[in-house]
Amino acid sequence: MELIELFKYLINSKSETPDDGGILNFIEDYLEGFSAIRVDVEDVKNLFIYKKFGEGEHLCFAGHVDVVPAGDGWDSDPYIATQKDGYIYGRGAQDMKSGVAAFTQALKEATAFRGTLSLLLTSDEEGDAINGTVKVLEYLKEKEMLPDVCVVAEPTCEEQFGDAIKVGRRGSINGYITLKGKQGHAAYPEKAINPIHQIAQVLGNMAGVDLDKGDEHFSPSKFVATDIRSGMQVTNVTPNELKMMFNVRNNTKTTQKEVRAFVEKYLKDFDYELRLTQGSYPFKTNTNTKLVKNIDAAIEKVAKIAPKHSTAGGTSDARFIAAFGIDVIEFGVKNDTIHSINERTTLKEVQELHQVFKTLIEEWR
Repeated sequence: MELIELFKYLINSKSETPDDGGILNFIEDYLEGFSAIRVDVEDVKNLFIYKKFGEGEHLCFAGHVDVVPAGDGWDSDPYIATQKDGYIYGRGAQDMKSGVAAFTQALKEATAFRGTLSLLLTSDEEGDAINGTVKVLEYLKEKEMLPDVCVVAEPTCEEQFGDAIKVGRRGSINGYITLKGKQGHAAYPEKAINPIHQIAQVLGNMAGVDLDKGDEHFSPSKFVATDIRSGMQVTNVTPNELKMMFNVRNNTKTTQKEVRAFVEKYLKDFDYELRLTQGSYPFKTNTNTKLVKNIDAAIEKVAKIAPKHSTAGGTSDARFIAAFGIDVIEFGVKNDTIHSINERTTLKEVQELHQVFKTLIEEWR
């Protein structure tokens, strides 16, 4: 099976989270000569497959085979790979079956490497991500099999193939504020405590404000108000309380401690409660590491462009990998139709991504 045939096969295998569409069994059979470990948890399927070529570092390629629901309005069947005008259309074309096809084929064609090559695949990235990649990493740590470096093939490019890799990601802090007042009649505001009036006094100093200045790799951590609710939907009663939600996509300079202090600065004169949760934490891979230098060189050789080092965007399973002390970067095709109707990528990008991964393996130094 050649690369594009493999890519089409993956798209045709419907794998909405947490279903893997049979892909992991297929890849286990496809990579003949590799040793496979299954770490399935409940309805989530996880595969770690590896081969030792000699003494040296352990390079892992990681990703997910699950996709988000297709939705309505496609010009073609989202679960039949449709080739048209140099593009392949289908759910997962960018996110991230192109990446899975590229690194799977690169490993199948690998004949030599100074160390161990492996794949880590899950069907639980687009969902809660509780029983996916992190469970495999916990198993590998217990067995002392953790990789040294890892490439996650998420779509990263912006305007053209090869123009960006992810060397880190911001974290995500969620905040829930309850501002307590005293319900009353709108005609007698002096007898009530109106939390709407209270939040109005300070919201301009909070919403959209940067909590730090960022740095050369990260944009500032910004306080983003996402929801405010209060009142009884009548005009003559002031509310008893107000609930507000916010999100901070935080870089390495801002933690929950700084967020809590920021809220206290403006709400200290009011009666309020604050709850913070954090689903992901920021990380940054040193750009002087062997991994970054080697992927940069491979991209420049294939795509004739020097990629920028980015930390923009949301979260990915790279956050779990970094937490285990593994140098990790993300690189894949352009990111402009992920999760959308008529998701697509070009044949050329898939072929070039495969060549970048082959080059990375063959010229690892």
